[in-house]
Amino acid sequence: MKYCRWSILLKLLVLQCFAILSVVSKEFDFYYFVQQWPASYCDTKKSCCYPVTGKPQEDFGIHGLWPNYNDGSYPTECDSNNTFDYSQVVDLTSSLQENWPTLACPSAFGLKFWGHEWDKHGTCCETYLDQHSYFAFALQLREKANTLQSLIAAGITPTDGKHYTLNEIKGAIKEATGFTPWIECNKDVYKNHQLYQVYMCVDKTGLGFIECPVFPHGAPCGNAIAFPSFSATSVDVL
Repeated sequence: MKYCRWSILLKLLVLQCFAILSVVSKEFDFYYFVQQWPASYCDTKKSCCYPVTGKPQEDFGIHGLWPNYNDGSYPTECDSNNTFDYSQVVDLTSSLQENWPTLACPSAFGLKFWGHEWDKHGTCCETYLDQHSYFAFALQLREKANTLQSLIAAGITPTDGKHYTLNEIKGAIKEATGFTPWIECNKDVYKNHQLYQVYMCVDKTGLGFIECPVFPHGAPCGNAIAFPSFSATSVDVL
């Protein structure tokens, strides 16, 4: 009888181990490719600092490339043994500084931001992308999306005091890319909604953009969305 109880206990422990392993090794389904508008990042009560390399260009900067599941959940920090190693991407430095700039305070070079994105998200897609490929792939996606030019072509320009509808913004991006984006807004110091981040979904194998299996959960944008100018924004480097 005692042997039987131990046998049952051992079987339960084995089943629990397999359950844990299946969760840890569960393969993601797609990526969110996320870009942010610098003026909307800075035009809030949250502190904003230009990187030590200077003020970024007036264009969408990369926030991240995030593996996700079709049920709306996502993996995170999947491999503590493969943390960010700048030497793996040093040849991409100038492109990362230009297209994946940090705006967090205090002023920084960008390593902390890039390291955070790899450690939290990149380690969860290393079956497909190593560190260099992860960042190079995101840079290519930004060029392919060409989001600012897609908006400008539709008459949606970064101008203070002018507002657009959510359908206008989404429609312009879909017209240019063929796929529906998810738009995230934040609020300026006067609590007006402004275009903040653009989410596009990407096939996990890197074939390109796809229609999103599921959109992120978040507060909806208002009926009138500002697209603030970044060229007129002035922030002290701290």
